[in-house]
Amino acid sequence: MGGLKLRRLASSLLSPGPASPGSAADAHHAVARATAHHPSTAPPSGHHMDALLAFGRGSRLSAAALAAAFVDRLRAAASGQGDAAVALKCLVALRVLLARGAFILRDQLLAALARHPASGRNPLALAAFPLGRSSFAAASWVRFSARLLELVLLLPDASSDADYLTALPNPHLIAELAAFVAVADAVRHAPPPPSSGSQPNALVWEAVRLAEEDRVAAERNIAARVHEMGERLDTLSLADAVELVCVLRRVEEGDAPAPAPEWKWAGLDEGVVGAARRVRERAEGVVLRRTVEEGRLVRRDEAGSASARVLVPVRGGDAVRFGSTRWGGTVSAWR
Repeated sequence: MGGLKLRRLASSLLSPGPASPGSAADAHHAVARATAHHPSTAPPSGHHMDALLAFGRGSRLSAAALAAAFVDRLRAAASGQGDAAVALKCLVALRVLLARGAFILRDQLLAALARHPASGRNPLALAAFPLGRSSFAAASWVRFSARLLELVLLLPDASSDADYLTALPNPHLIAELAAFVAVADAVRHAPPPPSSGSQPNALVWEAVRLAEEDRVAAERNIAARVHEMGERLDTLSLADAVELVCVLRRVEEGDAPAPAPEWKWAGLDEGVVGAARRVRERAEGVVLRRTVEEGRLVRRDEAGSASARVLVPVRGGDAVRFGSTRWGGTVSAWR
């Protein structure tokens, strides 16, 4: 009896048991199942997304394997005649993983999807995605979603917390504002979704929903940063003030919806645009003041240099005194 128990215990310890996701093969299988071509109008299902999210609960290697599998899948979908359904499912899944995935998974996805600094390879460079056998609407949304995802990857860890914003230096705060403005502007120029027919394209409409979420989040962060910039205008340098004016003008341009044949994307909220306009007008006053101040400093430096005296050592310990640093100044020497 005791020997039987020992054999059962040894068998349970030596059996492989249920495999946890992590290997490259597991990652490729999970991505292939979640982004299968058929049905071509359905987004990745919930249980497939759960399987993808599980890779973020393992090791860094498992998260990296999933990121590499997505890059391979995107490249395959963009090759040849192109498969818009597969490519768009990849982009939709990636957007969800970046929003809901664990930190380790998001970190590996960011590294895999970013433009390579040496080779210039960019998995999201799908602006010329082939129409081929794909529908025009799906292919258009592949191009747009890839570009939007590129911009989202450049965003900071979105936070409108007052303490976080207060701690940011002026150039960083302006750069963050510009990044969120770029996202909102991109969504404003999104292609129209397909007309609803007997079989609505749920995949494209899921991409529409995610784009609208990005626009709302960008608007919220723009509002917080515009307010923070209004509190610190007097601390801006000339260069920062000029840059801020340019960015705020882009915010003002985002109040009107972009024209589309059958669809108009909402522009930024009128309250946000109005706040940006008021801060921009004040920032232009800062630009004017800083320009005048720097002009005075330049003239003062020039006046000071006209009467400067410079002692230059020469051989033998003597010195040569230049009567003026201006061209043509007198030169006298003593020994």
